[in-house]
Amino acid sequence: MTDTSLKLGQTTAQEIGSQPECWERASSQKITGLPAKGQRVLVLGCGTSYYVAAAYAWLREQAGHGVTDALIASELPPIVRDYDRVIAISRSGTTTEVVQALQALPAGTPVTAVLGELGTPVGDHATDIVDLSYADEKSVVQTRFPTTLLTLLRTHLGLETSDLPGQARSALAEATTTPAPRQLVVLGTGWAAALAQEAALKCRESVGMWAEAYASGEYRHGPISVAGPGTLVWALTELTPVQVEAIEATGATVRQGTRDPQAELVAIQRHAVAWATAAGRDADVPTHLTRSVVTL
Repeated sequence: MTDTSLKLGQTTAQEIGSQPECWERASSQKITGLPAKGQRVLVLGCGTSYYVAAAYAWLREQAGHGVTDALIASELPPIVRDYDRVIAISRSGTTTEVVQALQALPAGTPVTAVLGELGTPVGDHATDIVDLSYADEKSVVQTRFPTTLLTLLRTHLGLETSDLPGQARSALAEATTTPAPRQLVVLGTGWAAALAQEAALKCRESVGMWAEAYASGEYRHGPISVAGPGTLVWALTELTPVQVEAIEATGATVRQGTRDPQAELVAIQRHAVAWATAAGRDADVPTHLTRSVVTL
């Protein structure tokens, strides 16, 4: 390996490695502006932020905290339901679609902005701000910001998060020996289905690879038709014996995650950097991407 290849993806790798400490900080962070139990909530985001929003919406409703919807900010419909609070997730705080969605909300709607960078346009449209600047990244590819936010949100819901940093350290200590597949499919059930989308996105961004994601039960309803030798199916949640048998019958390889899906995501993040480096790509500088999508 050359000196140049050692530097590829170095910033992203360092940020991935800092997640246990960020999660520990998030689990004890004192915050205001997150919804009270029983409130009707809308969560907005784009890309990675939307996947976190979707995971949180599933977790909040299933925890009995109330109606929670997640929408892609650019897809906010002309007629919006009545909400007690809107949460806008934006690492950069500058994403145009998020700003436009907030501007389109009914006047007086309480808005909580979750930001990696303060003093930005999204925050200007908020009534409350959750400061996650300590988890912001230099890399274009998001890794620790979304997982730190998810830790914070899961903790706020009263869910058990104390073992997450340890599970993340387990993922960080694991060797990235799995070779890059021809096709990657990430599967997950429940809230982890959204996390599967995020995992596949990391691999598309960093590696430029063929990466898909589905709810586990949905995979055999069509997408499995393109599986075969060279396909790696990485499950964030447990697959049934029938599902494993069907997937392996195609010639695909199944990797069954054994950690919390959030910690298993860390393992995929690390593989994305390793696969990118092996292909001569710099995970720190993904093709065609910038830190924020800003349109004038």
